Amino acid sequence: MPIEHSIDPERRRVVARAVGALTDEEVLAYQAEVWSRPEVAGFDELIDMRAADPATAPGPGLLRRLAALAAGMDAVAPTRLAIVAASDLVYGLGRMYEAYRESDRRSRRDVNVFRTLEEATAYLDRSRGDRAGRPDSS
Repeated sequence: MPIEHSIDPERRRVVARAVGALTDEEVLAYQAEVWSRPEVAGFDELIDMRAADPATAPGPGLLRRLAALAAGMDAVAPTRLAIVAASDLVYGLGRMYEAYRESDRRSRRDVNVFRTLEEATAYLDRSRGDRAGRPDSS
């Protein structure tokens, strides 16, 4: 599976890294398998897309399905998702996913897209109580 992940209980964070070509089934399977685990409820998430093949990045239809699936799995407490996307295509798709999540009433996750891992990590490392200021992710 080209989506590798690790769970950091101390930081209450799931870190995922997409590598190479992605299929729709792999993307949906990652969401269903990882986020159905009770031990990660309420965790933040970092998705690193820098090593993913932009030509196989999820399209708008899959992003809409994924956003709906993910919103239905959200914990009650607000959480954060940072997506790292170096290519313009994947960055734009990440912003589209952000919009789909924001438009779903069930969503409890604040989604932001970043160009660098450092920016994404800094966003997630901020105090969990500081949800008001959204970084400039352009």
